Amino acid sequence: MTDLITSSAHVAQAGNAPTGAAVTIRRAADVSQLVNNSDSSRSNARIVIGIALGGVFLDAYDLGALAFGMKDVTREFGLSPSGAGMIASAITLGAIVGALIGGYLTDKIGRYRVFMADMFFFVFAALACAFAPNEYVLAGARFVMGMGIGIDLPVAMAFLAEFSKLKGRGNKAASIAMWCPTWYAAISVSYLLVLFFWSVLPESHSDWMWRIILGFGAIPALIIIAIRSKYMSESPIWAANQGDLHGAAAILRNSYGINAHVAKDADLTPARPVRRASWGNYGALFKGVYLKRTTLATVTSIVSPFAYNAVAFGLPVIISSFLAQSMLTTILLSLALNLLFAFTGGILAVRLVPRFGAWKMMTLGYICQITALLGLALVGRPEDGHQAAISVAMLALFLLGQGFGPGAHTMTYASLSYPTSLRGVGVGFNQMMVRASSTASLFLFPVLAAALSTNVFWVIALAPIVGLLALLAIRWEPSGYDVDAEDFALNGK
Repeated sequence: MTDLITSSAHVAQAGNAPTGAAVTIRRAADVSQLVNNSDSSRSNARIVIGIALGGVFLDAYDLGALAFGMKDVTREFGLSPSGAGMIASAITLGAIVGALIGGYLTDKIGRYRVFMADMFFFVFAALACAFAPNEYVLAGARFVMGMGIGIDLPVAMAFLAEFSKLKGRGNKAASIAMWCPTWYAAISVSYLLVLFFWSVLPESHSDWMWRIILGFGAIPALIIIAIRSKYMSESPIWAANQGDLHGAAAILRNSYGINAHVAKDADLTPARPVRRASWGNYGALFKGVYLKRTTLATVTSIVSPFAYNAVAFGLPVIISSFLAQSMLTTILLSLALNLLFAFTGGILAVRLVPRFGAWKMMTLGYICQITALLGLALVGRPEDGHQAAISVAMLALFLLGQGFGPGAHTMTYASLSYPTSLRGVGVGFNQMMVRASSTASLFLFPVLAAALSTNVFWVIALAPIVGLLALLAIRWEPSGYDVDAEDFALNGK
């Protein structure tokens, strides 16, 4: 009880009853070791991870929800090409701003406070989109939604890293990789909602579909808000790094069932913070041991979304040009490819990264993507069913490689290349690069495809080639490495 009274760190209402012998905490490093190595009950910690992944689900859903509704939005508001571009790009621009702010705030005021705040962005923006009277309100709401997305990723990745153990099944790298199948599941849900409302809405009300799909995003956000205070706690490692050992001990008891208590002789006065949260910490990413890690994480964060967005978001167009099928068939085949290959690849990433490591899986993923893109370029526009089957198989290979390789583990590198004191800004900077690359890809792919036709795949193939070369040049393996220990070495704790 003393720990709860003297602590400002939020502790969930629900949790585990501590079991076993009492464990004494004297310093922040003790908290990190308990999280990394404990075999105690972790049920509430898993719930925290699940709630964090719920934020990732919202990110993906909201980013993809408008894809099939832009035609109706353009018609309803009488948009020019520039007006349509304003609405399409607003969410990405908001995400860039949100990532910059969110990375800093995650390190400054804590994981819990930021995560709770960004959920309200999703609710407000989703409802504003659903009832937008004109294109300007819609663009503004999408920008606010993008800010929520940008703020959410740094804090979600911090939760995944700091509530997971270091090694073995379900380790930090595996927990972070879970963002990938969660993302593909959300994209699939948006596809299914499009199909559902497309089939049930009367043709006279088909213009409602984009509003319903965008507004639906408020429902899971409200559910997360409703359960947050019951199950969500502050990161125990972040709390300990702020000198709040009592709060960290309370969270360990609640989320892990570890019978942790602060030693009576523990020094609770942090003589010097591990690393004070500041905007200048973005510069620390490019100094010392972090320079190579940031270089690798940045390169992969630029090239991976560039290639993926060009292929995945262009998938309906690519498939329809190959097979000349109806919109329904195109949507169903796009959904099947995402579920059977991208989603499956993401599950493989989660299960296999504790055994093989992120570096090997990223390398193999890039090799699969290079093979697939070169195959698509060589086949060109299919002239018969046999060539079309080969092209679809190459698309499947690309998505599978994305799922278990760069799709999952670019986030692993962004999150586990930095200790707790830098993790927020590290992921924030990474997400700024991801969003900028995605924006460029979504803009350039239609232009290049119109000019080059299927020869565009030669250009897209350059992205995974650059990523592979970066991995071969910088052989950094974050999975299983105790990066948080670097904080404790910094201040002698």
